[in-house]
Amino acid sequence: MPHSNPYDFPVVRVGGLATASVTRRQLADCMVQDCMAARNDRERWLPKVVLSSNGQGIALAGRDPAFAGAMAQADIIHADGMPVVLASRLTRHPLPERIATTDFFHDAAHAAERHGLRFYILGAKEQQNRAAVEAIQRLYPKVEIVGSRDGYFASDQDDAVCEEIRRSRADVLWVALGKPRQEYWAIRNRRNLQGVGWIKTCGGLYAFLAGDAPRAPLWMQKLGLEWLFRALDDPKHLLWRYVITNPVAAYRLVRYTQRAPVF
Repeated sequence: MPHSNPYDFPVVRVGGLATASVTRRQLADCMVQDCMAARNDRERWLPKVVLSSNGQGIALAGRDPAFAGAMAQADIIHADGMPVVLASRLTRHPLPERIATTDFFHDAAHAAERHGLRFYILGAKEQQNRAAVEAIQRLYPKVEIVGSRDGYFASDQDDAVCEEIRRSRADVLWVALGKPRQEYWAIRNRRNLQGVGWIKTCGGLYAFLAGDAPRAPLWMQKLGLEWLFRALDDPKHLLWRYVITNPVAAYRLVRYTQRAPVF
């Protein structure tokens, strides 16, 4: 992480990544705390970058030093994969639960309704982005969505995109650009987004909100098999990815998880 942990929860190294031992509720509380602090100091506040750890990300960080470096600059990394939670049982502070971004979004939206936080929805194709916005407005009518745009823009447009987001006075920026682009983008543009409370990467969230992708049954989620459900649902795009990344991730979860000392 970029600096000492300013939060109340402990951080443990799982699969080589510094991972927050935190509940969904605690993470939502951190979001509110940071966004309120940002509102009080918009000219100097740098957004907190909140990323997630799963098998794909752990494997990618293991073979790509640039991606590992980007992950190391996050303010919070939470576990978006059940194998990460299971591996954490070897550490001094086991993770209390998996925080899938598709689940955490609802905790964040409830908190946003209670505290009047504003969302900006960035990423995905235009049609899916629009459908996701409509779903959020239907599910959480008190959440103010102050802007949205698709993820099909070049890096030389970053400044204009960030200026639009800053003008919207968004508290939470949701970024769905696909891994690893979304992580690189969040870290690279943090200083262009002063005043935004959180930059939260969210991968395939909009597909789930739009109804384009189904969630795995709860029993598969609890067993850490959601990847298998997704691969079978979309084998053309996902099966080979999991075949390549899962063995690497499994090795790194065993080899690069910091174990608690045995007394």
